[in-house]
This record gives sequence, structure tokens and C-alpha cells, in this order.
Amino acid sequence: MTFVYVKYAYRKVMKEKIQELLKNKKIVIGTVAGVVVLAVVIAASVFAMRPAPAPAEPAPAATPTPAATADKPADETEEPEPEEDPNALPEGQMRSFLSGLPVDEKIGNRRPVAIMLNNLKAAQPMCGVSRADVVYEYVVEGGITRLMGLFENYDDLEKIGSVRSCREYFVYTALEFDAIYMHFGQASYAVELLDQDYVDNINGLGPAGDVTYYRTTDRQAPHNVYTSANGINAGIDMLGYRRDHYEGYNGKFKFCDLNSEVTNEGGYSAKHIEPKYKINKPWFDYNEETGKYDRYQYDGPQIDEMNGEQLSYDNVILQYNFWVQLDQKDYLAFDCHSGGAIQYCTKGKAVPGTWKRDINADNYDMSAIRYYDMDGNEIEINNGKTFVCVIQNDEVEDVVVK
Repeated sequence: MTFVYVKYAYRKVMKEKIQELLKNKKIVIGTVAGVVVLAVVIAASVFAMRPAPAPAEPAPAATPTPAATADKPADETEEPEPEEDPNALPEGQMRSFLSGLPVDEKIGNRRPVAIMLNNLKAAQPMCGVSRADVVYEYVVEGGITRLMGLFENYDDLEKIGSVRSCREYFVYTALEFDAIYMHFGQASYAVELLDQDYVDNINGLGPAGDVTYYRTTDRQAPHNVYTSANGINAGIDMLGYRRDHYEGYNGKFKFCDLNSEVTNEGGYSAKHIEPKYKINKPWFDYNEETGKYDRYQYDGPQIDEMNGEQLSYDNVILQYNFWVQLDQKDYLAFDCHSGGAIQYCTKGKAVPGTWKRDINADNYDMSAIRYYDMDGNEIEINNGKTFVCVIQNDEVEDVVVK
């Protein structure tokens, strides 16, 4: 399969390196927690992406002839009572595109902000990160990781951060959510993408930087840059960005009904998860009492400075992507378009699956990555908070899910 690019989406050096990889691509199988999972999946060629076979039609059952009664003629049938909609909400509410939970329409229709978060040890604890409904973690240069939090309800937040610079692959992820991307500076490889008219971003080194971000005195630079609700709104106003989702936006995740729960019945144990990032060495432990995954890194619980609480998530997704090193400074690129493998973890169990982006979308970069089971059906996830660890595809055998 040929790797598809949107005009201007990749610099020439990145395109050449990824295409070189794809020429020699193979479907790699790795064993994780005793379960065989697909480690690298190539776009539309993946067997797991094919539609599930249609079930055979059952033979029609014989229809009994109703008997007449004194009160009702034989040809009159009772109308079934209408089923109650499990997702019905009070007027003025809708389901969040980020969490699946009920929120005010004003919040749910609002474009989220995708904020780059400093994950170095010197920047811990972060502030406000527990209010992000979705968090992504990617490796950047030197084996360190950076987080990106997606926030839709930030109106009361006075301190979010600390905020760091852009990497191109985070922009592609923010575009999946129709988010306004927030960063303080950028790698040179990201400039071309940031300049596209469909990328709304607020750069701390740009014209709205002074009104959007501020520095504290309790930490050394570059670990002391933060933003706030007032700063976010000021930046959006100054740059004139659209505040609500575009017409027809339908979100990224497929959430289960509000009155149901995904248990991954038939999956394998996922009480303890280690993505195997080398510097912060994070892990997740399933908390039987809360039904959520508690997050740890740097040898202890990851705490939000704002409330002193440990970060916890209803869903943990391990997403495996192609990657390349771009230069001698160890800048990386992740292929966020071609497809790959995932492990979806919830309620202490995991199932393997695949991810792919809609290649037929009007704007390939803005289409969302969807998750599928091994029969090609889109995966339903639990309502609540989600943490996505994007992992280099060749690291699959090091990842621990048990």
C-alpha cells in the first residue's frame, strides 16, 4: 500500500524516511501478556480491518394465528411500549465528545483546548492536568515523554501547566478532536504544519503569547510557563478562532450507552500496565475499589498540584505507531496516518485491536483515528477519562500488560 500524504503535512525529510520504512514493511507479530497482538498494521491492507461477515439469515419462524377474544378481534394486535432511550438527557445537556458523560451543551459544543504539558521530573507536579478528559503521552527526543491534555471545561482554572513546545505528531492528534492547540514554541519540523489554515494554535512565542501565558517564580525556566481560563479566552479572542465545533463534527471515540459498562469480558488480564517509557518509567495499576486505573511515574503516584489527587483513568489505550529518527539531535516523527495496533484496557482487562484513520475524509489530517477489534468492529469504550500512550511500534515486546 502507498502511504498517503496531505499536501504540506510532512517535511520532505520525514516523508522520505517513512516511505523507506514502508517499502520494507512487514506485519510483525508480538506476544504481550500471553496474547498474540498485531504490532504493526498497515492502513487498509490489514486483515483485521475487513468488514465482519454478515450473519446468515435465520429461517422465518411460523407466525401463530391470534385467537379472537370477546374483548379484542383476532386481527388486532397490541402495540409494544416504546423502549426508553438509555442516552436521553435533560434539555440543555448533551454527551461530551471527550468523556461520553452528560455536560451542558455550551461545554459539549465548545472546541477543546489541547495543551502541551511538561513531563520532566523538574516540572512535577503538574497543575490542572486532572481536569483533562483525555491525555496523550508520546516520546520526544532523549527518551523523555511529553503529555498533551484535552480540556473542554476549564472555565474555573487559574493555573494549567507547565506548558512546553510543540512536536508535529501532537498537532495531528489535536486535529482529531477539532481542538485549539496550545504550545510554547516548537521544533523546526512542526513549523510548516502549524502554518496551515486548518491548524488553530496559540503559540507562547507568537502574537498572543503575552496574553495567554504567564511565568511563575517558584520554578526555573523553562518549567514555569502556565496558562489559565482567562489566558485561553484572551488568546482565542485575539486570534479570532472559531469557538464551537464545526458542523458535522461527531467526535473520536465510540462510547457505550450511559446505562451500560464495557468489561472486556473474554479479554486478558490488565491489572498492571507498563508502557516502558525509559525516563519517567510510568505505570498504571487497576484500582478495584474505584474501577479506574491509577497513574504512577518517577517511582510514585502522579499527583495534580491543584488538588493533591492522584491521576486516574477509566480507559487506558496503548497505541503502536511507526516512527523514525529525523536527525542527529534525536528528533522523532510518528506516523499518525497509516494504521497500527492497539491494546484497549478497562476494568482490569485488555483486548487487542487496530487503529486507522479515514483516508476518504475531506481533510485526512483532521479525520479521527478510530479503534477496531480483531473482527473489524469499532470498539466501544467506557464513559469517563481516557489516557492514550502512543508507543514506538518496535517496542511492543517490552510493554507489560498483566
